[in-house]
Amino acid sequence: MFDRITFDPKIMGGRACIRGMRINVSLVVNMVANGMTAEEILRDYPDLEAEDIQQALQYAAFLTREEIYPTAGSRS
Repeated sequence: MFDRITFDPKIMGGRACIRGMRINVSLVVNMVANGMTAEEILRDYPDLEAEDIQQALQYAAFLTREEIYPTAGSRS
């Protein structure tokens, strides 16, 4: 599902990284969140590919999935 996201305790302390590089997912997501375009990110990080950025965002979205289960007596 996330074939470009890797975890290695020897790289960035095991954080989610892009294809085993020292570029972690949170860095990529943070750059997008702060208004950088994919073109700007790729210019600043030439080892990245457009698919890396897309998958980093998909992975972040996956992690933030929220499932809410109403309980008896709860209000919507």
